[in-house]
Amino acid sequence: MLKGFKDFLMRGNVVDLAVAVVIGTAFTAIVTAFTTSLIKPLIASLGSTETKGLGFYIRSGKEDTYLDFSNVINAAINFAIVAAVVYFVLVLPIQKIQERRKRGEEAGPAEPTNVELLIEIRDLLAAQQQTTPAQNTAQDRRGPAI
Repeated sequence: MLKGFKDFLMRGNVVDLAVAVVIGTAFTAIVTAFTTSLIKPLIASLGSTETKGLGFYIRSGKEDTYLDFSNVINAAINFAIVAAVVYFVLVLPIQKIQERRKRGEEAGPAEPTNVELLIEIRDLLAAQQQTTPAQNTAQDRRGPAI
């Protein structure tokens, strides 16, 4: 059961999809909280006392004209942290596993054997040919189906 699950994870783009969903939803909140609560105040401390952070007003007295560089830097740090975690926690280990498979040190996803495929085909054909006795009798009276 676990081997089949491992094989499923190693096929195609399942890993890529899982990375996008998990990291995009769960980890982003943690990184955003970290950068907003710890990094942004440090960046904002570099600004002057007349402003609300690292930035300036294009027109003094107009709140909407404030260019906030600390938010841009904060977003860049968020991206860098998320990208680093994705690479080191998910992408790099998967690459190592795939390299071992190429060298033959670890078995790849289990492919069905010819015998297993033939057994499955036989079972499917047998299931299709099973009909109720009433259907067989009616078909025998009409003759072979064309």
